[in-house]
Amino acid sequence: IHCGQMHQLLDYLGDDVVLQFGGGTIGHPDGIQAGATANRVALEAMVLARNEGRDYVAEGPQILRDAAKTCGPLQTALDLWKDITFNYTSTDTADYVETPTATV
Repeated sequence: IHCGQMHQLLDYLGDDVVLQFGGGTIGHPDGIQAGATANRVALEAMVLARNEGRDYVAEGPQILRDAAKTCGPLQTALDLWKDITFNYTSTDTADYVETPTATV
């Protein structure tokens, strides 16, 4: 995962989650600190947009581009990983069956 997918990650996982970026941090061309900064700024931009009532899923790419105007590490990361997409379907479906229980 990488910072360019932040709007999708928050949509799928919510914000009560630990995001383990791995290569999305370590693979930043300017180093690990720059990768961590890019991820943090992307996350904060999405949370701010959501809290302002914006449609952060639909507007996500533009929100990230706007945030990158003042954050060099985010711009570098978005440029690097722009062709890596998050296009997976959930494999965790609601396949449970309700079982009636005795009322007490």
